[in-house]
Amino acid sequence: MLVGVPKEIKNNEFRVGLTPGSVREYIAHGHKVFVETGAGTGINAEDETYQAVGATILQTAAEVFQQSDMIVKVKEPQPIEWARLREDHILYTYLHLAPDPAQTKGLLSSGCSAIAYETVTDEQGGLPLLAPMSEVAGRLSIQAGATALQKPNGGRGILLGGVPGVKPARVMVIGGGVVGTNAIKMAVGLGADVTVLDRSLPRLREIDDLFSGRVKTRYSTVDAIEEEAFEADAVIGAVLVPGAAAPKLITRDMLSKMKPGAVLVDVAIDQGGCFETSRPTTHEDPTYEVDGIVHYCVANMPGAVPLTSSYALNNATLPFGLLLADHGLEALNMNRHLRNGLNVHRGRITNQAVAQALNMDMAEPLELLKAG
Repeated sequence: MLVGVPKEIKNNEFRVGLTPGSVREYIAHGHKVFVETGAGTGINAEDETYQAVGATILQTAAEVFQQSDMIVKVKEPQPIEWARLREDHILYTYLHLAPDPAQTKGLLSSGCSAIAYETVTDEQGGLPLLAPMSEVAGRLSIQAGATALQKPNGGRGILLGGVPGVKPARVMVIGGGVVGTNAIKMAVGLGADVTVLDRSLPRLREIDDLFSGRVKTRYSTVDAIEEEAFEADAVIGAVLVPGAAAPKLITRDMLSKMKPGAVLVDVAIDQGGCFETSRPTTHEDPTYEVDGIVHYCVANMPGAVPLTSSYALNNATLPFGLLLADHGLEALNMNRHLRNGLNVHRGRITNQAVAQALNMDMAEPLELLKAG
């Protein structure tokens, strides 16, 4: 298999699809790897480092796409990249198609087979390729919230952990999954007063046990969300419906009853956001204000720490990536968990949640793959 690694071009995205160590693994499996010049600069991996493990350096992204059978990225392809995809391409990356009809149309038009990290599953019912970035984003959400709470940044001017004699900030975490749990770890570690809301009572029990009662747990209802939001200094939106658009849990009307200068951190922004007033922002310009409430909605949060993120991501994506490279699309027939990652194939949507979110028809992946 000819495997291509273009440089990421999304705003302030410094991660890379394959680290030098991963490239070495692909080559050990008999594959050839093309890396765009400068693709690894964000993780301090220069072209020479890639060449030392056997990669071929190409000067442009166009060459990488042209010469490769399989494209390995981090973030969803941008418009210029849609145009470079072909019917014989396997695209292996994050996609987040549910809130992005333009990208979906671009991928459908290309005819490529697009496998989304975020919908690949495992035997435990988890999302193993989403988990490492959820861990990073969850932890970063507290750092981002703490920074946004500072007065010069438009926040309330409250220290997350307080000091002796002064109350700490109140942090509300909506969702007790991977993102939420990692946000809780950071917030508790900094001394904040933390409440988590979730609709799974077993998960709330697990969180109560995990944090030995230091975290308040509440079953998530409209009333509970309103009560906690109105008292919160920072709200972390950590809701995930795999493949689908995130539900809007904080409405515009609720903002007027929140504390002035409170902060909303929407980690679900890749899937459309879980706050009604959310819109994607960048690391370059991460926040904006609506009705006195600071919103942090950076759509590629882990890109701010590319060294940690790239290696954590590669640890998870490498086994499935090698399976794809070794067997091509046949790997999707061989492994149902990898097949669950197939979102687009030969101009058809193959993921139910994506199809429903975009009000489009879905084709059964096994039937499409059988047809070739």
